[in-house]
Amino acid sequence: MTDPRTRTPREVFADHGTRLGTGDLDLISRNYTADAVFVTPDGVLTGREGVREGIGRLLSDLPDADWRLVPQFAGDVLFLEWTATGSAHEVLDGVDTFVFRDGLISAQTVRYTLTERTK
Repeated sequence: MTDPRTRTPREVFADHGTRLGTGDLDLISRNYTADAVFVTPDGVLTGREGVREGIGRLLSDLPDADWRLVPQFAGDVLFLEWTATGSAHEVLDGVDTFVFRDGLISAQTVRYTLTERTK
């Protein structure tokens, strides 16, 4: 088995996307360091428990959404612009920043505006 610490940020992010698709918060949180920080406009969440809370909120805001991602990698940092369209809500201004360390995500910022979807 490959040592996860040797994964590149692109590999970690690709795996992160696969795990997000499962909706399994425990599986998703394993792509983060034990001391990860998850920063939102509502405050800072810490550790894998904080990641589960933050990602859980995002997934419950946008269940079964169609996601469009525009990633820009710079070494161990990823700037991600995104949109998502669900059955009832959408996000047109999503922005995240990821910081990678030892083949895991050590920090993430998340900012988006959830609006009712216009049909």
